[in-house]
Amino acid sequence: MAPHPYVILSCATSADGYLDDASPRRLILSGPADLDRVDEVRASCDAILVGAGTIRADDPRLLVRDPRRRARRAARGLPGHPARVTLTATGDLDPGARFFAPGAERLVYCATPALAPARARLGDRAVLIDAGDPPSLAFLLSDLAERQVARLLVEGGARVLAEFLARDLADELDLAVAPFFVADPAAPRFSPMAPAAALTLATVQRLEGVAVLRYLLGPGGPDSRFLRWAVELSRLSPPSPTAFSVGAVVVAEDGEVLATGYSREQEEHDHAEEVALRKLGSADPRLRRATIYSSLVPCGARASRPVTCVQHILAAGIPRVVFAWREPPIFAAGDGADQLRAAGVDVTEIPGLAGRAQAVNAHLAAG
Repeated sequence: MAPHPYVILSCATSADGYLDDASPRRLILSGPADLDRVDEVRASCDAILVGAGTIRADDPRLLVRDPRRRARRAARGLPGHPARVTLTATGDLDPGARFFAPGAERLVYCATPALAPARARLGDRAVLIDAGDPPSLAFLLSDLAERQVARLLVEGGARVLAEFLARDLADELDLAVAPFFVADPAAPRFSPMAPAAALTLATVQRLEGVAVLRYLLGPGGPDSRFLRWAVELSRLSPPSPTAFSVGAVVVAEDGEVLATGYSREQEEHDHAEEVALRKLGSADPRLRRATIYSSLVPCGARASRPVTCVQHILAAGIPRVVFAWREPPIFAAGDGADQLRAAGVDVTEIPGLAGRAQAVNAHLAAG
């Protein structure tokens, strides 16, 4: 069975946690810079999910707005826009809503009793899937995985976001915090039931006064979370028939993300680890206590350049490496972990995430 999609929750709130005010008009919580960030995230995903209530209240388009991003998707053999997904217990959806407009695949996961009425109402405007009674998020994720959805962006509403968090089904929370208060008890708030484990803060970004916090979630604690993120970065790699797509994250001892990289990010023959280290420079003293997370074991041999990723890591003095997938002997011997251990580096393998890293490179591994 394919792994569940990597689930990104996207949410914007006021500084006191409100999603909107109590007025009839929708409150604008973020500016153009943050909206462009969301557009970039949309372009990186295979599907966007909103609840049925969000379709009724906001009538969202769920499109990638930037034509350059649509062109890059097309160059990768993807449709211009991610699939649109919703989950409904009643099937009471307006067939004229923009969710059902042409331009992207439409998937409606419907409670069993509402399936027939929804089919009569919507006709062929969407693919309707029986999601059980009540509708099951676990089934939805499993079914999306079978449909080759590897990255799912969840944009609301509050109830759907809360359920993903409560059921510990999210991998990332992108929280944009606007620089004002609403302070209205009648307004809706983002108040999810907390997951069992604490969130891992990965990055903080300032965009025109809006603070964007990226939290990593999911099982396994920080090591598994940072490694899952490294795997997701590998999906950004320009495709190549002769090289792996790899993602890397360098994290300081205190948990601060120092740099990220992915294959061919800056130059044609780039490896993910060397890109991340190039951004920092090997003289950065924080590297002496850092951990580098890589979706593929760092290379111990390579044909494209004289310096291997193992050598880059040793030169930087990084004491710890965590990786997901052992390199199959397609292009070179995958003995990077043995070389690192022999040099005194603490190497941790998390084979439970190997399938995710391998799936990104399925066209190579199959050969």
